[in-house]
Formats: sequence, C-alpha cells, structure tokens
Amino acid sequence: MKVTIVGAGNVGASCADVISYRGIASEVVLLDIKEGFAEGKAMDIMQCATNTGFNTQLTGVTNDYSKTANSDVVVITSGIPRKPGMTREELIGINAGIVKSVVDNVLVHSPNTIVVVVSNPMDTMTYLALKATGLPKNRIIGMGGALDSSRFRYYLSKALDKPANDVSAMVIGGHGDTTMIPLTRLASYNGIPVSEFLSQEQLDKVAADTMVGGATLTGLLGTSAWYAPGASVAYLVNSILNNQRKMIACSVFLEGEYGQSDICIGVPCIIGKNGIEEIVDIALNDAEKALFGKSADAVRNMNADLKSVLV
Repeated sequence: MKVTIVGAGNVGASCADVISYRGIASEVVLLDIKEGFAEGKAMDIMQCATNTGFNTQLTGVTNDYSKTANSDVVVITSGIPRKPGMTREELIGINAGIVKSVVDNVLVHSPNTIVVVVSNPMDTMTYLALKATGLPKNRIIGMGGALDSSRFRYYLSKALDKPANDVSAMVIGGHGDTTMIPLTRLASYNGIPVSEFLSQEQLDKVAADTMVGGATLTGLLGTSAWYAPGASVAYLVNSILNNQRKMIACSVFLEGEYGQSDICIGVPCIIGKNGIEEIVDIALNDAEKALFGKSADAVRNMNADLKSVLV
C-alpha cells in the first residue's frame, strides 16, 4: 500500500515517521516544494530503519508529482503553520490556493486515491478539496477531529489521573478554538461516565483546555504542534489502509446529517478501505445541538471566502 504526504514540514515528516515506524504502508512518498527538503527528511527517517526494525520504503521528492502515482492515500499538510496569536481561520487566504493546486496535481497521477486534509483551516480546506475536485464525499476526509479527540482524552486523563488509553471521548464540530465541541456527557473511563469521577467544574475546564489545546502549544512552541497531529494522521490512514473500520471524528461533507448540508465539519465516522464508510448519527441533547449549529455557522462563514478560489 502506498501513501503520499504532501508537505515535508513538521507535521508531514512526523506523519511519515509514524507510518514508516509502525509499518502502516509499504511505501511512503514525502513531497515538498523546497529543493532537497523532503529528500533530507526521508533520508533521516530511513536511517532509523536498522535501529527500529521497520521495512517501509520512504522516498523524498521535490515537487515531482509523477513519483506519487498510484497512491492509495494522499495526505495534504501543505501550507503555512500557525504562529503565536494567529487563528486557524487567518490562514484561509494563503492556504486555499496551495491546497487546490496540490489536490489537482495528485489526482492526475492517483485518480482513485483517498485524500486526507490536514492543512488549516481544516474544515474549509476539506470543503475546498471536495468542491474543487468533484470527488465523492467518502474520498475527502478532514483529519482534525482525530487530533482534537486525542487532546480531549489527554486532558481528561490528567484530570482523572488515569491512563489516556483507558479514556474514551470524542470532539465534534469545527476544528477551531471556538468551534469544537468536546462531548463531556459521553466521555467515559473504562465504560464508566467520567461524570462519576469529575465535577461539572472539572469537566468544563477540561473542555475549555481542549478547545485551546492547539493554541496552547503554539504559544509554547512558537509554531503549530506536530507530534500529535502526525500521529493522528497515521491513526486515520491506518484505519483506511487496513480497513479497520474505526469510529473516528472526521470532517466530512454533510447532506442533511446532524441537520446540516453543504458543509464539511467534524462528526463521528466509520473509517475503512473506502474512506468514509458511514456517518454515525449520535443523539445530541438540546445544548449540544445548539453548539453544533453555532459551530456550523462559523465554518460556513469561513467557506464564503473560498468563492474566488473555486471559480
């Protein structure tokens, strides 16, 4: 199985590293526009093979899309990362043109691929990729919910003082500091609702910390995070390539689900060999429905800025 990762920056390289180390794909192509950059990252990762025991063949290329031919999955991380004080939404004008060019190029050589969008603002870039290509909605997936949910589980584990892998929790809605919706009501620790262990005040703090999880790291690092985003992409790609049919929150095009249409936004999905195998309709309460509606409105407002790119 072959995966192409477009963008050899921190997130793309981290994703390539995890996919290679875990043997998720037999072949990975890392592509970047900067001369020699992807080649260097690929060489560095491949020099880990003898010490870590992986057999994935990783190749770096400079802007040569012919080398990406017949990719089963293409991951798009291209675009500029956030800087301190910058919102994901502020990236829209710069990254929209980049993402459209990338998706057009990869489809020339891999017309049957499944596209995973990581570039921010992720929901809007996912919508752009779908509208610009006309691909069926199961083949265009926005990654953000997988990352947001992993951060949610981290903050819950800290509050519970229990292992994160024993915590089940999900974030839906837009992949933005004010649009994501951590579903504290449905979160559990080994099958027991976390509300049995944490007060409402503690749960509210966990939700608030989750929503600014990316911004917190940007402030500390001076740029966007990369380890957790890279691992989240690899987790999603693994479910596709190995048909694991995991339930993962992803940004997907809605056509009436959750009361929304003509929008890409995070909802729980079954992820398998065909990409989005199923959109899972979970019963939200009135408060959650209201938050989801506000989140969708905010994402839809950002999508309006794509008109010039989609002409």
